[in-house]
Amino acid sequence: MAGEIGAAGDIATGLVWAHAADDAEAVGGHGDAGAKCLNCGTVLTGAYCHACGQSAHVHKTLASIGHDLAHGAFHFEGRIFRALPMLVRDPGGLTRRYIAGERQRFVAPLPLFLFAVFLMFAVIHALGGGELDETMLAAPHARPPDQIARIDAEMARQRAMIAQAEARPAGDEDRSKSIAAERAALTTLIAARRVMSRDETTSLLADIPDNVTGWPRIDRGIARARDNPGLAFYEFQTSAYKYSWALIPLSTPFVALLFLWRRRFTLYDHAIFVTYSLDFMLLLATLLTLEIAAGLPSGVAGVLILVVPPIHLLLQLRGAYRLRWFSAAWRTVALLVFAWVALTAFVLLLLALGLMG
Repeated sequence: MAGEIGAAGDIATGLVWAHAADDAEAVGGHGDAGAKCLNCGTVLTGAYCHACGQSAHVHKTLASIGHDLAHGAFHFEGRIFRALPMLVRDPGGLTRRYIAGERQRFVAPLPLFLFAVFLMFAVIHALGGGELDETMLAAPHARPPDQIARIDAEMARQRAMIAQAEARPAGDEDRSKSIAAERAALTTLIAARRVMSRDETTSLLADIPDNVTGWPRIDRGIARARDNPGLAFYEFQTSAYKYSWALIPLSTPFVALLFLWRRRFTLYDHAIFVTYSLDFMLLLATLLTLEIAAGLPSGVAGVLILVVPPIHLLLQLRGAYRLRWFSAAWRTVALLVFAWVALTAFVLLLLALGLMG
């Protein structure tokens, strides 16, 4: 229950932050003309200030708080519902139209990015992938041995259930489904057993020396990760949540490299392209996470991860920059390579921030 409440809170927070980022393009209200704007002091000539956009009428009741929240959320969501179909169907057209100045119809890329980040981590949290438990706070060797014993007992019970399922008649319709489900559960238990084992948990990090870099703060962080990988992974995930915005400035220069000889495109254009592309990738990752949790085979999810992003990049490049198929295709290949470089730089940045914290 706590996980679901926390996830709902994350999504609500995402809506609030996203609407705040989009607030300059989503003003609203009503009031009388002729007075001065309470925000900037400009003489009003209508229901809104022509200098800053604030409504002439300012609510000062408790009921207005709920009204403003509902107006902001639904106004933002209305823009999302117009932008999302284009982000999937015609990402290049959406990018080009926003750059050209069509701002009121579609949600801006940065607010959508904030919402997508909040939504993705809310889903991870709801599925139990983002919680810090007591086993993470203790060093692996200090974890109570009874936890491992419980997992061993559960593994034995799971193997017995698999044997019972295999003993069913071959014509039983639920036989294969039951066997697959029990084996999947057993695989999860085996993975958990390995994590709970000190030898398995620290095998990848055990050989790292104490002074591997020569920088005391980083070396202390590496030692902390070596002694408690579970806690280190949790801290890494938290850092990814906080600093996900860094993917935008890390990726934009790589897109600019693909258009150095086309002067009419600016860094602003490339930043909008990158942000809308990241919006789609984050939403795709969230959708696949939910589908996997609902039973989508990991092989199918892997194929989708390999196929969908390149196609989306190809369509977005071709539509946003009005390229021919060949020009869009080679830039897509180059951009996929650059994306891995940017992602590696992002991971290294998170590691540095986490280790030096």
